[in-house]
Amino acid sequence: MRLALKSIIVAAGLLGAGITAHAAEPTYKGQFVQGGIVFGKTSAGDVIQLDNEAIDTIAPDGRFIIGFPRDYEGPAKLTIRHADGSTEEFAYDITDREFNIQRIDGLPKKMVTPDPEVSNRIKDDSRQAREARVERFTEDFLENGFIWPVLGPISGVYGSQRILNGEPRAPHWGVDIAVPTGTPVVAPADGIVTLAHPDMYFSGATLFIDHGLGMVSAFLHLSEIDVKVGDVVRQGDLIAKVGASGRATGPHLDWRINVGAARVDAQLLVPPMEDAQKAASANN
Repeated sequence: MRLALKSIIVAAGLLGAGITAHAAEPTYKGQFVQGGIVFGKTSAGDVIQLDNEAIDTIAPDGRFIIGFPRDYEGPAKLTIRHADGSTEEFAYDITDREFNIQRIDGLPKKMVTPDPEVSNRIKDDSRQAREARVERFTEDFLENGFIWPVLGPISGVYGSQRILNGEPRAPHWGVDIAVPTGTPVVAPADGIVTLAHPDMYFSGATLFIDHGLGMVSAFLHLSEIDVKVGDVVRQGDLIAKVGASGRATGPHLDWRINVGAARVDAQLLVPPMEDAQKAASANN
């Protein structure tokens, strides 16, 4: 299911009695859908909670990002505490989505059900990935929006239920682009490299870029990583090359996005692939 990114201004009704109204309600760009990403803007100095959980990273000028997981059920409740101590609450409906079922056969048994002796390696990979997402930057890395990190046929989409060798597994969290090994991968947006691992068990050579405000891109199954932890990258910079490392049946790029702990749909940040390919052809 393809959902085009669009700008929306949401004016939600206030919930409860005795809440002070403010002239400037938050504005949003994005989509209130399962797997959706919403860019918000409120007053400087506000403290924000989503469903009673604090949004940790808010820019000094009041910008913030919300991510809604695949199975999120609304309404989403946003609570804003202003610098004067007053509080506002807003409720937003979340649109349900239907997700594909993806069957992948022919994988080595150890990649579907890993041998017990590699469990410690898998746990350590998970630890490193969690720690690489802890960084929180408020720099304006997102000013230029997002572009596709590579152009090509889409072979896997966010949220699809994966059945590996006939066994149901967790949903797929990224968008897969099937292109040859060695195809250059560019930064989809500005950011700071927080992970550059040469060989994780499932994801192979793996790269993370923190785009600020809790949003992190992951690039999986790479054949080469051309940046290192701490590097500042700009949109369009060469960062890696496509491969088939880790659990992969062939060369492709698996691009994923997290907003905090929420795994969201990267395709909602970019134009349809066919449009991006046409634009690239026109510029060549």
